[in-house]
Amino acid sequence: MKILLKITFLFLLTSCTMTKNNPLLETPGNSYQAPPFDRIELNDYKPALIRAIDIAKGRVDSITANTEPPTFTNTIEALEYAGEEVARVAMIFYNLNEAHTSDQMQELAQELSPLYTEYQLYVSLNPALFERVKEVYRDQSSLELTQEQARLLEETYKSFVRNGANLSPEDKKTYGAIQEQLSLASLEFSKNVLAATNAYTLHLTLEEELEGLPVYMKEMGKEAATALKKEGWVFTLDYPSYGGFMKFSTHRNLREQMWKAYNSRCLDENSNRELIKKIVSLRLQSANLLGYEKYTDYALEQRMAKNPETVNRFLQDLMEKTLPHARREVAEIQQYARSKGFKGLLMPWDFSYWSEKYREEKFDLTEEALKPYFSLDKVQEAVFSLAGTLYGLHFRPAPEVPVYHPDVKVYEVTGEDGQFTALLYVDYYPRQSKRSGAWMTSYREQYKHNGKEYRPLVSLVTNFTKPTATTPSLLTFSEVTTLFHEFGHCLHGMLAEGSYASLTGTSVARDFVELPSQILENWAYEPEFLKTFAVHYQNGEAIPQEMINKIVASKNYLAGFGQVRQLQYGILDMAWHDSDQVPSMDIPKFEETTLGGSIILPAIPGTAFSTAFSHVFAGGYSAGYYSYKWAEVLEADAFELFKETGIFNRETAAEFRKHILSRGNIEDADVLYRKFRGRDPKPDALMRKLFPGDR
Repeated sequence: MKILLKITFLFLLTSCTMTKNNPLLETPGNSYQAPPFDRIELNDYKPALIRAIDIAKGRVDSITANTEPPTFTNTIEALEYAGEEVARVAMIFYNLNEAHTSDQMQELAQELSPLYTEYQLYVSLNPALFERVKEVYRDQSSLELTQEQARLLEETYKSFVRNGANLSPEDKKTYGAIQEQLSLASLEFSKNVLAATNAYTLHLTLEEELEGLPVYMKEMGKEAATALKKEGWVFTLDYPSYGGFMKFSTHRNLREQMWKAYNSRCLDENSNRELIKKIVSLRLQSANLLGYEKYTDYALEQRMAKNPETVNRFLQDLMEKTLPHARREVAEIQQYARSKGFKGLLMPWDFSYWSEKYREEKFDLTEEALKPYFSLDKVQEAVFSLAGTLYGLHFRPAPEVPVYHPDVKVYEVTGEDGQFTALLYVDYYPRQSKRSGAWMTSYREQYKHNGKEYRPLVSLVTNFTKPTATTPSLLTFSEVTTLFHEFGHCLHGMLAEGSYASLTGTSVARDFVELPSQILENWAYEPEFLKTFAVHYQNGEAIPQEMINKIVASKNYLAGFGQVRQLQYGILDMAWHDSDQVPSMDIPKFEETTLGGSIILPAIPGTAFSTAFSHVFAGGYSAGYYSYKWAEVLEADAFELFKETGIFNRETAAEFRKHILSRGNIEDADVLYRKFRGRDPKPDALMRKLFPGDR
């Protein structure tokens, strides 16, 4: 007994020492209470999370031990705030595990995820806690609640039910084990994709191997080679490098090599083959335990679409309408390539190259001619200016705020009244510690507690071309629209207004969350707005009107092909999850069978998309990838109102802010949309936008 007490005392002493000066547990000293990235070390996370969980569990225990009858305040609201410290530690860790990770951090994630999952289950499967929640929920008709309080009560009760609170004790154990396995499997999937992306490089040493590549691509390749201490040029599977090489390299054999490397990621090396089926199986088991026949029945219940039948009809209807356009576009590119001497059938590694050539000729517009007018600094200035014009926001560099990498910049965002609105972190450039793609996230959601409002800390992360020794970061027009897209998400987070973090900002239905991001892309094509920021980085000359006309004219170039590809991703996602059995077919064969008649370029043996489909298997888009197209219908319809009233109309913007950007999940998404638009969205708005000639 003495030995045991001594060991326990030493453990407690060590634990206290590890957490005493832990920057993750202290109130940050800066005026924004932003994460002290300059002080956080890897070994701070585990003791911080353990301590934060202990604090949160203590608060949960206080709720269940309360001898007073359960009320909204002592149960629902108390629970909402119970895990503040847990949320802070977890948001910092998991965000950095995506944006600035390491082998050690990924290993630590495998340790922390079970702890975090166990805490979530401690809450969601707590019978005493659920009884109190249930009692408040039953008595809600007699309570005087605000709309926001009533929504929090409803969402809290539903969350318990949807997370297993009504299960038997034995099934709760099974459910908990499934959730822990899912958490670890998703982390492993993401880790494998990053490893596979970093594992491949195309190392070129001969000048003639660069034929067709514009100057900026050559500079990018030279910089990458220098970083790896190699002679010549290096091209990688990071999208700025990969995408540019596929568009411009005249060497078909090298394009084929790059394409196959990109499209076979995690198929064999760093394999996700079995992991996909494990994740799908665990999701299905979880849904079955909760009483649903299929995972899609569970996942879609609280989204705008409500059920898989609606989603499948939506995807198939759009596919039927779009396929003729896409097939005509592919045939047109094939014919063009043949007119230039190409022989045989266009393969997937040919399409980007020949479609770019055709675009350049058809619209007399090259990417290389456009890029000098879209320096990253100017495009950022433009989205900041647009946010000022529409919503009265101002952005001030805040170099005093700590960052997690030298590339990261921070801006203080204030409103027209000068009041602090948010912090915006921007992290633009690729590195081996960052996953590919672009995304918005938060280090703190907006909420109010104990009479104090906590404004959001929002982050915008991309993988744009890094500046070279002679050239600033210059964006392709596709990257310009990407920045507008992610900044739209940022506005949704920054302009949040409410009391409860679980209801504010981007905490909305998955098929609604893309509306603020996708609608903002429209401004990038508006001549009136383009003129305000597209200037040549060398001489400051404004972009010629003729070039603006060409950008607008080429806006819907390959719209059918692009839409079919997005619909295929959505259909594939649904196919994995909209079944009462786990698909047993080999993954490449499963994809080919699922997509069937919608495949418009040859399927290539030994490649697959699913094994690197991070949105679905490592992100939050399982049975939800259709959301991009669903929200695109909403934004096409919504932007028609901006076009009618004026793209800078403050009244329309104020209505969009009031009913969409600031409301979060305080009301159902379809209700919010009707309040903004005055009616339901018109489904044909998207087809009118993409194929105006069909009117």
